[in-house]
Amino acid sequence: MDNPYAYTIRPASVAKFRQSRLEQGLSPNTVNHDIAYLRAVFNVLIQLGEWHGDNPFASIKAIRLPERELSYLTHEQIKALFEQLEQSRNKHVTLIATLCLATGARWSEVQFLRAELVRDGRVTYVDTKNGRSRSVPLSDELYQRLKAHGPQIGWLFPRDAYQAFTNAINNAGITLPKGQRTHVLRHTFASHFIMNGGNLLTLQKILGHQSIQMTMRYAHVAPDHLTEAVTYGPKF
Repeated sequence: MDNPYAYTIRPASVAKFRQSRLEQGLSPNTVNHDIAYLRAVFNVLIQLGEWHGDNPFASIKAIRLPERELSYLTHEQIKALFEQLEQSRNKHVTLIATLCLATGARWSEVQFLRAELVRDGRVTYVDTKNGRSRSVPLSDELYQRLKAHGPQIGWLFPRDAYQAFTNAINNAGITLPKGQRTHVLRHTFASHFIMNGGNLLTLQKILGHQSIQMTMRYAHVAPDHLTEAVTYGPKF
């Protein structure tokens, strides 16, 4: 923004700045984050009493982004993936992927899981994206595997397994949208949960979403989703 004085910033100059970022080739999502971060700066200054005017970024709405397709693995792809994982030299990757797939956890939540957070037949995730901890029940078989896998205190998976998982995905011949490499396990859990008749509100709690809108992205895979269109639509 050419280092302007704060009092000179107007909504029009913010809109111009946003347009220039887009013309530089930045993605709309990145530009939305630009504006959100700068809006937050002024919000904090207002809260601290250091800024007494309006927030010049407040009136600029985020660019609407097309909803991304949430890919999930079929039963056949899951089988092919785990066949490749079992062949990996990384002794942690299969169990990490299993825990992600069984609980809908993010890869980072499992990779940095502490052993003492696996207890009483549950796993508790504390270093979550929204900062809220959540506990998810485990099958007895998976619980026993986790308890026997590593130390009872400290990191359960001390070695990074991301590259090993990437190799397994590639070797299994699975093609995924950009940015969904490990996240596909979370999407797969959620999609199969709903396809098997699970409840959206329960899924929201398992995934740790703050709003039901995030969880609603999986509603379209429900077996009865929008069947009312056939039942109650006009007859002709």
